[in-house]
Amino acid sequence: METRIPFLEVSDAIVMSGAETLYWCMQCGLCTGTCPWRLVPGEASEQFNIRLVQRMGQLGLEGFESENCLFACTTCRACVDRCPRGVDIIGNVRGMRSMLAEVGTIPPSLKPIAGSLHAQGNPWSGDRGKRVEWIKGADVPTFSADTEYFLSVCCTSCYDVRSQKIARSVAKALTAAGVSFGIIGNEESCCGEAIRKVGDEALFQKLAQSNIELYNSKGVKKIIVTSPHCLFTFKNEYPELGGEYEVFHYTEILAQAVTEGKLTLSGEAAGPVAMHDPCYLGRHSDVYDPPRQLIAAVPGAEMKELARNRKNSLCCGGGGGRVWMETKAGERFAELRIQEAIDAGAATLVTACPYCITMLEDSCNVLGKADQLKVIDISELVAEKI
Repeated sequence: METRIPFLEVSDAIVMSGAETLYWCMQCGLCTGTCPWRLVPGEASEQFNIRLVQRMGQLGLEGFESENCLFACTTCRACVDRCPRGVDIIGNVRGMRSMLAEVGTIPPSLKPIAGSLHAQGNPWSGDRGKRVEWIKGADVPTFSADTEYFLSVCCTSCYDVRSQKIARSVAKALTAAGVSFGIIGNEESCCGEAIRKVGDEALFQKLAQSNIELYNSKGVKKIIVTSPHCLFTFKNEYPELGGEYEVFHYTEILAQAVTEGKLTLSGEAAGPVAMHDPCYLGRHSDVYDPPRQLIAAVPGAEMKELARNRKNSLCCGGGGGRVWMETKAGERFAELRIQEAIDAGAATLVTACPYCITMLEDSCNVLGKADQLKVIDISELVAEKI
């Protein structure tokens, strides 16, 4: 007789997340062994166990709602890629988080994020009316019916002062490449990727439907994103809600421009450069070569591949809502990444994700390595050479 897992019968969120694949799990433990939390010390490393999470339906959710248990998952996809049975582990984690979110049981640090998304359409408590203030000092066109690409700038790069440099650099590079693009403005809302991973499905639906109505009313057909998280959501989750668009990460567009001779870089030699593959650009979206093509186009850039690269890249620790949760110094994946870059002989560590920049740069400063290693987005490296 088939054993039924109780929560499958009471939560539509779980069913939508592919919980049927739980039946495929043979409890081999490879997921937990693969998890980056096994690489660092601390409470999360000791308490978070994907194999146990997979059995959570039978054990009940009580005791798993803390930041060190169910909410420790960064949704990096390493476990999914290596699961011999193809279990949708991320979908199951999201579904179980949804059960907790429905009754308001989420980590305290995430509650202000949800509140800001409801009130202002962004997770950073930023005024909706100031969403495009990042364009100050930059010549950024407005999207119109004649524009080929809508440039969607991640909320982080709209409101975080450090990350705004990424948005301006992307716009500068696209302009130099002759790309027809434009922004929409303050009406935009967060893509909703992170809050959906946190488990608030209703809020995700609200944000996504608002954006889809806006984009469709403007005639958007093609989108360039600054964040791999937006890339994943626009490409894989918006279609089910009526948002059908061609979606590209900015590195894909700029790499094509370099190949076609539409973007040429010059200036002083960049020196030894290492590439950190973001989880949502690499494992989730299979974009590995465009960032490297851009690095190769930078004068004097000496590529230094990290020990863990491409599909085996180490998570920065910011996905799945973790970018808003505190992880103690000494327990961060990003600290391992910084050391890997230094060990590889790199003077500059580049990546292509606003979350990765936040996590890596913070860890670099905490480790006192800022004088040895510069952490920047690839767009910044490119913009410096235009």
